[in-house]
Amino acid sequence: MVALRGKDIDAFLARPDPGRPIILLYGPDAGLVRERADALLASAVDDPNDPFSLVKLDGDELSAEPSRLVDEAMTVPLFGGRRAIRVRAGSRSFAGGVDTLADLPLKDCRIVIEAGELRPESPLRKACERAKTAVAIACYPDGDRELSKLIDDELRIANLHIAPDARATLMALLGGDRQASRNELRKLTLYAHGSGEVTLDDVMAVVADASELKLDPIVDGAFAGKPDLVESEFAKAMVAGTYPGVIISAAQRQAAWLHKSALAVAEGTPVPTLLEGGFPRLHFSRKSAVETALRNLTAARLALIIDLLAAAALDMRKQPAIAAAIAQRALLSIAANAKRRG
Repeated sequence: MVALRGKDIDAFLARPDPGRPIILLYGPDAGLVRERADALLASAVDDPNDPFSLVKLDGDELSAEPSRLVDEAMTVPLFGGRRAIRVRAGSRSFAGGVDTLADLPLKDCRIVIEAGELRPESPLRKACERAKTAVAIACYPDGDRELSKLIDDELRIANLHIAPDARATLMALLGGDRQASRNELRKLTLYAHGSGEVTLDDVMAVVADASELKLDPIVDGAFAGKPDLVESEFAKAMVAGTYPGVIISAAQRQAAWLHKSALAVAEGTPVPTLLEGGFPRLHFSRKSAVETALRNLTAARLALIIDLLAAAALDMRKQPAIAAAIAQRALLSIAANAKRRG
């Protein structure tokens, strides 16, 4: 069974094992899947733009004829040179083609398969993990270590340093999707070009919250007591391939902020002061929903919601197959709770 973890992934990506030319990239971070696939394919062929060197296949189409994957992999280029195949997996299985291919000698051909979240019992994942000539690499949202390295790498290229407070804020604003995070960093380096150092003002002026991936309507809808909005926006997020754990993490951060703010309100701090003085600054489009949440939810009720979200996060890790259902149920429960004032 070959499913790489941690530093083994970095080592393999830096120097892919020619004895394992079949590479499955899967997981909730679609941007990281794409980035790793691009790097593996760029190093596998002389010209990634040459359609004879790099063949692109659709997984759902392959499911009707898995042998096509074998035929493409065994094809010898007319003018010689290396070859690669990029497969974007869909909802249908073509694991039979992988099983057949795993037993054949591949010469100068790398197969990179991109997929979303796959359960351990998924035929495609099982085929790649058990094959001696394949490797499976999970792609999950960046943690603090990966984010810090990503920031350092992009700033080094731009010959920029970053102030400590700017780094701390930037870390909180990135992380949901590798490609989105990298795009935000490149916008930031372009904005700060020539200044020598990235400041907190630069970060607040340029960087959108790439980790939320348009999740604010779901989270704000839950705490403002709008179950219909939660249901519709959650469905959109699932169609877009958003990992449910990212939504619950956003809800946990919001619950913690609301709890702290509710305690401040109880001690006499005006709600407008909290909304204007939040850090990072609250976008104007969210102020109405957040004000409703602070009006309807006491600190005691928010403490219970924090416990509910922690339990949901744990249940999702234990039962990843029904993670979406667990997350949706928790968010709808919060929305129902928030509809009751006091």
